[in-house]
This record gives sequence, structure tokens and C-alpha cells, in this order.
Amino acid sequence: MPNRGLTWWQELIRLHSQQETPCHGKVAYTILDSHLSTMSNPENIRKSYHHGELNLSHLTADPIDLFRQWWKEVLDANLGEPNAMTLATVGTNHQPSARTILLKGISEHGFEFYTNYQSRKAMEMEQNPNVALLFFWKELERQVRIEGRVEKVSRQRSQEYFQSRPLGSQIGAWASPQSKVIEDRSVLDDAVTRIEEKFIGQDPLPVPDHWGGYIVRPHLFEFWQGRPDRLHDRFEYILENKGWKIQRLAP
Repeated sequence: MPNRGLTWWQELIRLHSQQETPCHGKVAYTILDSHLSTMSNPENIRKSYHHGELNLSHLTADPIDLFRQWWKEVLDANLGEPNAMTLATVGTNHQPSARTILLKGISEHGFEFYTNYQSRKAMEMEQNPNVALLFFWKELERQVRIEGRVEKVSRQRSQEYFQSRPLGSQIGAWASPQSKVIEDRSVLDDAVTRIEEKFIGQDPLPVPDHWGGYIVRPHLFEFWQGRPDRLHDRFEYILENKGWKIQRLAP
């Protein structure tokens, strides 16, 4: 019997897996195979954006205020890990590198995140404090791109945040030699055991010297709203002596 809760292609897969495919189903399954084969090629994957628009009337004088508005809408939409952001850094070898990290603070001064000060990204930020952030909220068809300079937050602020984390995360920060080559998983497991024994009965733990926070102080924002036919809305904020200059960019 057909399962009315499934789409047509899910029903075909179900029938095929149960060897119940009717004779005419071979034709339909051939069509499905052809469709999946076509979609496996990235150049054939397309999406048209219709969720919203971004006009000059929607903007605020300060980009942090607009970011907070979008942030509230992201939270209201109940998206998974809304604070995920890409951090791009460049070391002295001029080779860019990027990774997804988690935003842990928003203020009028900038954007906070925390990491191991001996990691690759920390070493590159020590060499070159110019960084970029990217937020992408696909369900809202929005991106925010940020450029700025990074600096460490105070040890007090790092300690406050560190000790607000779950105990397991505190132990992990002590145990992991982030970005270093390790032989296998047992290196981490053994390190965790040693830290648990060292700090037995303690919660919270002291913040490690090799771990702490950064704040990105922005000098450029771009707010991007997807629109049909790739004619997206883009507005750029550039920090100048008298405040923020706002200009529309072509998509």
C-alpha cells in the first residue's frame, strides 16, 4: 500500500527497496535515477531566492544595530546553530585559511569568540590581525560579511566565559593540543584522564594560559539578501572618520 506521508520519489525508493516496484515503476525509477544523476553535478543545482528584500529604508545608521535586528530574526526562526560563523585568517605565508567557529558575544565594540591561543588560527592572527567573518543563514536567504582587526579580550573576560562552559568543555580545552598532529584518539583520551585526575572534584576549572577570547572590531560590513534571478540586494558599510558610509553594491 502506498505511504501517503512520502513524496513520490521517496515512495519509489521504498517500493524499490521492498522489491514491490510495479512494472511501470521501472520507467519511473529510471527517471528518478536520471534526475539524481543530473543533480549530482554541482552546476545543475540551483535555487531561486524569494524570502525577502533589503532596501535603503530597512537600514540603520550603525551596522551593529542592523546586525542585532537580523540576529533577533534568526533566533525567532529557531535555526540550528545560528551563531555559527566562518573565520578567515591569513598568516605570513599569505595563504588564507578558513574554519567554522561559534560567535559568543555581540557588543557595540565587535564580535567575540574563544579558542586555543596555540592553534593555527591563533598563530595566524598573531602574525596578521586582519580577519574576516561570514554568517550564512540559508533559511532566511541572508549573509553578513564582516572585515576587521582582531585582538584578545581581557583574561577576566576569558575566565568568566570559560567557567560558564560545561565541565566537559573546560576539560577538553585543557586536554587538547589544538591543531597539533597526534598519533591517534587515545592521545586525547589519555590527556582527558590526566586533567580529570588533576582537577578532581573541581568545577569550574581555572582557565588555561593557552586559551581565551578574541574580539573582532569591524571596519566593514556587507548585508546580503537573496533575490530572484541572482539579482540580490547588497549593502556595504565602511567605517570612516565621521561614521559609517553606506552604499549599495551590484550583485
